[in-house]
Amino acid sequence: MVRGFPKLFESPGEGFGWASAWPWRGRQYYTRGLIQAALVRVGQGQEGAVSHIHARFPLICRKYHRSHPLGIFFGESPLDSPFLLVLFEIVFIICTTSIIRFLLKPLKQPRVISEMIGGIIVGPSILGRNKKFAEAMLPDNSQLVVRSVGIMAFMYFMFIAGIKMDFTLLKRCGRKHVYIAVTGVIIPTATSAAVAFLTRKSMDPELAKVSSIGAITTSLAVTSFPVLNPILKDLNLLSSEMGRMAIVTAVIGDAIGINIVIAFEAVKQGEGDSVDAVWYLISLVILLAFICIAVRRTMLWIVHKTPVGKPVSQGYIVGILLGVLVMGFLTDMFGMAIANGPLWLGLVIPDGPPLGATLVERTETLIMEIFMPFAFAVVGMYTDVYAMFEFGWSGLSPLFGMIVTGYISKLLGTLIPSLLCQMPFRDSLTLSLMMSLRGQVELLLYIHWIDKLIIGVPPFTLLVLSTVVITGIAGPLISFLYDPTRPYMVNKRRTIQHHPPDTELRLVVCVHEEESVAGLINLLEVSCPTVDSPFSIYSLHLIELIGRGIPLLVDYENEEHSPEYTNDDAIHNALKLYSETRGELKFNAFTALAPMRSMYQNICELALDNKATLIILPFHKEYPNNLEGTQILRRGVQSVNIKVLSHAPCSVGVLVDKGNFRNPMHAAGGSMRRHHFVVLFLGGADAREALAYADRMVGNLDVSLTVIRFLSFNHEGDDEMEKKLDDGLVTWFWVKNESNERVRYREVVVRNGAETVASIQAVNDEAYCDLWIVGRYQGINGKLLEGLEAWSEDNELGVIGDYVASIDFGSTASVLVMQKQVLRGQGPPKLGWKKRLSSFNNSRSSMFLCGS
Repeated sequence: MVRGFPKLFESPGEGFGWASAWPWRGRQYYTRGLIQAALVRVGQGQEGAVSHIHARFPLICRKYHRSHPLGIFFGESPLDSPFLLVLFEIVFIICTTSIIRFLLKPLKQPRVISEMIGGIIVGPSILGRNKKFAEAMLPDNSQLVVRSVGIMAFMYFMFIAGIKMDFTLLKRCGRKHVYIAVTGVIIPTATSAAVAFLTRKSMDPELAKVSSIGAITTSLAVTSFPVLNPILKDLNLLSSEMGRMAIVTAVIGDAIGINIVIAFEAVKQGEGDSVDAVWYLISLVILLAFICIAVRRTMLWIVHKTPVGKPVSQGYIVGILLGVLVMGFLTDMFGMAIANGPLWLGLVIPDGPPLGATLVERTETLIMEIFMPFAFAVVGMYTDVYAMFEFGWSGLSPLFGMIVTGYISKLLGTLIPSLLCQMPFRDSLTLSLMMSLRGQVELLLYIHWIDKLIIGVPPFTLLVLSTVVITGIAGPLISFLYDPTRPYMVNKRRTIQHHPPDTELRLVVCVHEEESVAGLINLLEVSCPTVDSPFSIYSLHLIELIGRGIPLLVDYENEEHSPEYTNDDAIHNALKLYSETRGELKFNAFTALAPMRSMYQNICELALDNKATLIILPFHKEYPNNLEGTQILRRGVQSVNIKVLSHAPCSVGVLVDKGNFRNPMHAAGGSMRRHHFVVLFLGGADAREALAYADRMVGNLDVSLTVIRFLSFNHEGDDEMEKKLDDGLVTWFWVKNESNERVRYREVVVRNGAETVASIQAVNDEAYCDLWIVGRYQGINGKLLEGLEAWSEDNELGVIGDYVASIDFGSTASVLVMQKQVLRGQGPPKLGWKKRLSSFNNSRSSMFLCGS
């Protein structure tokens, strides 16, 4: 319970009671407990009590209501105004933490580390040590404002964390998760408690109490979801295998930790009088019943009243945010930790859209970027390294022993059961480090303990510094040990070119919005699925994770209870309807909810698990049919596509749909008109994959194909190995389709990139084309692209793909860009040229056409 903040008073006389045990800097410091004791004497009418207070606690008069300064030109300092001082403090604190975050980002440090260090810098350990700085920036009246805003920030942080937390995971977690979580809590609790009882005699009386020891040992053993979730998000590991396992394990640990904290709070309340503990439990039960029944039903009613696809009414949002303050007031009034109420309120709010997503979307940025720096400033104000050193090793050694033992046993308590569950050592160590991360929840507990008089400033400083050190070491080690993309690069070829004929072809089709479905269906149709070579389609609807903190992959075939916002999914219904009209198709529906930064992990993992040959991605730009020359950007999709292209365990195709593939039902009914496709073959692995896929499309009688091969003049810049591979595939393709009237083949000889694009433009002017098929850029002769590199804007398409997809090209045809699978050890695909030349001359150049 954070009822206030210990105000430091100094007195020349000797201390009495609890505060006399905390001498440093040659003075005696007294906390609120001493003032309360003296005021009790006054209330009891004891003789000399008032003079006793005056003697020990000198009165300080300060003028709080000053007139607004006229300005610096009148010789007045703006910092003399409390309002302007608070404004300056807001800017100073936020800028300090932002600068530290920027400096530590290359070191793979989590954001919470930067914010803790920023708070310590503002406090008495560094800048606050300077008397002039402390008097100008942190006078008593402004400290009260900073501390109040900081505690409110912690309250709203816990509220948002509660919304994101999903305790329904406890129903779906496996035995391995439960075993690791329970062992990871019991072992560090037991070992650190053993150290505490062995050194109990040298502890301060308050710290030596059973309730105090229990509180500290539990905090060392439990890894909190509100801490782990943002750190894993910073490290881009939320959707990884180890990230998901750590999140589930943390939720199980939180379920255990919340009950333990409540138990020790009850013990603490009953230390004075056992009746207090009874009333504490009664008030707790009443409050929890009110939240779980009345508040929960109210939230469900709000969700029910909100129309599908519409945002929640602003009035409801304001009421809920006001309820956070009410819950904090109630829990503090009943003697509970002030953040418990906001956390419980967040837990009963349905996560995801519409309510949970709206609350998080509208408040998270304000809370994390504006208010949370104040919370860390509060931590920094309590952190005093000089006070800790002056306090001495003898007073801190028992607590230090508990901390070291707790963290080591937490590491081992997670590592050993993970190894016993047959997990690889590297992954087990990564999980152990993840479960050792500490942050905001621990800092809030430390403030709670200092308010409960369990610890003073020196132990508080030791706990904060240990949190910084542990998390500061664990974060970079996790990044070093664990690469979530490592399993995606496989040794077995999974490409269209090497796919055995007359066997099932497995494709992962990714969809962000309904507008992409029609084009993807027609692409599947022209890809010519047959009875001998059927398609197995894994449809993955990608949804950005908003309003919940746990990524989710929903398998519609095996999932017993799908989330509410994935029911009646129009995207999957359309694809399922198409598959039912074709016996050559098997359809499997999935929905992935993940942050945009880690969404590629869901795509690659689905392709890896199902041994897919091809991943089809929608381009990050949309071209509306009724708005010619207009592009609509899909936020975050480009970064997802580029990461999939870099880490995919199979070949990848990026579809730029300009509206030509938006009549899927005609395709299913067999009344499709004749399509004309053009393959731009510039050589290299990606071009060979594009030609292999086009060869499959030729099996569709409604498709005519033109293949244009670009060759360098006098074979300049050719790679002999790539040239032989290109010749072999082109020869095979031409021999196979030589008698096919729907297939034409040309060769174009060019000297540079300008001639290449001029030739492509000539082809576009000659005849109408429905689809351009090109390779991305692996193995392309640099001479064919000379001068074009600086012109390209979209790296996901490569230079030529970007050119034919651009509005300036003047084509309404869609574009399919193919990239061949990158095998393990080859690394991500690199450009086949090294020179960076100026933009090409747009004039038409001569070209040489051979064959027909």
